[in-house]
Amino acid sequence: MYDIHQIRADFPILGRTVYGKPLVYLDNGATTQKPRQVVEAITNEYYNTNANVHRGVHFLSQQATELHEASRETVRRFINARSTNEIVFTRGTTESINLLAATFCQSQMQAGDEVIISTMEHHSNIVPWQLQATQRGIVLRVIPMDDRGELLLDEYERLFTPKTKLVSIAHVSNVLGTVNPVKEMIATAHAHGVPVLVDGAQSIPHMPVDVQALDADFYVFSGHKVYGPTGVGVLYGKEDWLDKLPPYQGGGEMIQHVSFEKTTFNELPFKFEAGTPDYIGTTGLAKALDYVSALGMDTIAAYEHELTRYATRRLKEIPGMRIFGESEQKGSVISFLVGNIHHFDLGTLLDRLGIAVRTGHHCAQPLMTRLGIEGTVRASFGLYNTKEEVDALVAGIDRVRKMF
Repeated sequence: MYDIHQIRADFPILGRTVYGKPLVYLDNGATTQKPRQVVEAITNEYYNTNANVHRGVHFLSQQATELHEASRETVRRFINARSTNEIVFTRGTTESINLLAATFCQSQMQAGDEVIISTMEHHSNIVPWQLQATQRGIVLRVIPMDDRGELLLDEYERLFTPKTKLVSIAHVSNVLGTVNPVKEMIATAHAHGVPVLVDGAQSIPHMPVDVQALDADFYVFSGHKVYGPTGVGVLYGKEDWLDKLPPYQGGGEMIQHVSFEKTTFNELPFKFEAGTPDYIGTTGLAKALDYVSALGMDTIAAYEHELTRYATRRLKEIPGMRIFGESEQKGSVISFLVGNIHHFDLGTLLDRLGIAVRTGHHCAQPLMTRLGIEGTVRASFGLYNTKEEVDALVAGIDRVRKMF
């Protein structure tokens, strides 16, 4: 049973007011709020178990190390990776992609080799590859999409050439909400002998993810989008692939032996974890994954799907409403414009009503160019949002529309 009232009670911030109005938080695509269980776990570790992890012989260090490595196992279990060797802790999706772009291009690519991305990618899955294009001469090829916001899979198939070395695609678009058929796309790439990186930032909070069932070679996500703390994320990579890649950064932890003549590197996953990790953050992330697991990812997905269907239906009742992204398979994101109202004006006025939405290009300017617009208003839902909040959003938009 999905007890929305008990769930909301776990998130104290949802009870506050903004400009004297009850907070309606609909910016979950940017970051989610944190349940008290996550905050309490972080506080408890700082107060009772804070010590640098690994190599310490004293009691606190050993306790902190056990918590940190238990968190790695929690992540492994959550995405069904084969081994904790395949779970690398990073600062988030952006760092995970940058790590992959740098190490993969350095070791697996040469000038003229190609990476396939899509029209709907977040800047974090565009700019790192462009940096490599500048530094190493690699080439980006882009999967087009139709007007519904669905990738053209026939065109995708035709992009493969003997120079294609990697596909890097979003599981779910942060603007359109499109759930891309990544399992099918991975199978296509593998038929060409090409590995696939999946950006799971917008999927991991909303649906079950099984990296073995997907057969993803790499999968990345951020803690703060799945009700965990900021500044911590995950890079999953198949062990045989991670073994092939060089270290991303140098320092403590990622070494076995250092001399002025030669350094040998640590085993996986520590080869990619230079320096002191955010061991407090990994505890918070694990607690967040435990939280959503207890609710059930299938249950969360079903609840949010129904809420998004309701919101779509209600928003379409508003005169002048334009919704961008109407794929058959869609996540809990709705991007829209109303008449000739500028997205920034609409978002600002909704804020005065206590309604938090995101406005702008959402770090997806190439997608905005494809849509022929500068930006949108985006309402993105989480496991604690309600139909009453959707009604408040609709009433707020209608009030602003009448002002214009």
